[in-house]
Amino acid sequence: MIDLHTHTIFSDGDLVPFELVRRAEAIGYTALAITDHMDASNLDLVIPRIVKAIEKLKPYVSIDVLPGAEITHAPPELIADLVKEARHLGARIVVVHGETIAEPVKKGTNRAAIEAGADILSHPGLISIEDMFLAREKQVLLEITARRGHAFTNGYIVKEAVRFGFPLCINTDAHSPSDLITKEQAKLVLLGAGVEDNRIESIFENSKALVDKALRRN
Repeated sequence: MIDLHTHTIFSDGDLVPFELVRRAEAIGYTALAITDHMDASNLDLVIPRIVKAIEKLKPYVSIDVLPGAEITHAPPELIADLVKEARHLGARIVVVHGETIAEPVKKGTNRAAIEAGADILSHPGLISIEDMFLAREKQVLLEITARRGHAFTNGYIVKEAVRFGFPLCINTDAHSPSDLITKEQAKLVLLGAGVEDNRIESIFENSKALVDKALRRN
């Protein structure tokens, strides 16, 4: 399992980074990104601490662990600057909290995240077809999520992605130990969202390619 959207006690998660990584490693993860909720108030506080924790832990784990950020509920006009700042501070995976129907995310967030060159647009809700085409052009992955509430629009996203070939990934948006899933469980989430069995591996490959790209970033 590759999971590029998770949270720790640095935002609203239950676990410190070391425990999150250990629990993921124990159930067969091969890569994990720690992407706590961030805005202009805490980017400079949280990202360096995540980077430090990962650097300390790196020699002792068998999985790739990437520092990241989830830009959350930012006004669309600020997203580009926040994505840029997150990368400057050391985030190798930048996620933007998309227009889920479960929360009052400001309209225009999806488009701003894609234009800013985020790596992943998380739970993008009823994203427009135009924005999906732009995501494909900008190589921004659209997230299929295992997170309750946010997952309500998985079927819509899959339907349009299959129709037009938009790039997808699957993440847990984990906040607690019970949110982590195995690769087999991820397959069930994808099947339940309407992904055909012969397309599932390509979605996992999208995540692997992003990990490889992130590891090459300076």
